[in-house]
Parts: sequence; structure tokens; C-alpha cells
Amino acid sequence: MSSLWNSALVKTVRLDPVTEARLSRLAEYTGRKKSFCRRALIEQGMDDLEDAYLGAVALEAHHRSGEATIPLDQVMRNLGLAD
Repeated sequence: MSSLWNSALVKTVRLDPVTEARLSRLAEYTGRKKSFCRRALIEQGMDDLEDAYLGAVALEAHHRSGEATIPLDQVMRNLGLAD
């Protein structure tokens, strides 16, 4: 039975001294290992990058499609959320 940890890849990441100090402080204050904090940072950062970049790609595709947009106030009214 294999686990996620057994299949994890080891990568080297160079951090500037300020970021390294912040990471060390966070690990110390939270009682976590720096490797845990690095992994969480990468995972959360990946979520943020996907949201930003994939959202921009979807918006551009929508603009190219020529499909009409629906104003927010109309969507709110259609959903019964308008005041």
C-alpha cells in the first residue's frame, strides 16, 4: 500500500534570507516543522495561482466567444437575492 508521502518528490527551493527567517519564525511559533510550512505555502500558493491564472484564461475565452454577459444586479434579481 503506497501513501502520498512515499510518492512525494524532493525539490530544492532557494529562499531569500527574509523569507527564510519568516518561515523559521512561523515554524517555531506554531510548533510545526519548516517542511510542513513550506509544503502548506506551496499548496496554498498553487491554489491562489490557479484561481488567478485560470480565471484570467476563462475570462479571455469568454471575451473571445462574443457571448453576452449578465450584469450582477440582474443575476441577483434572478436568484431572488436583490433587496
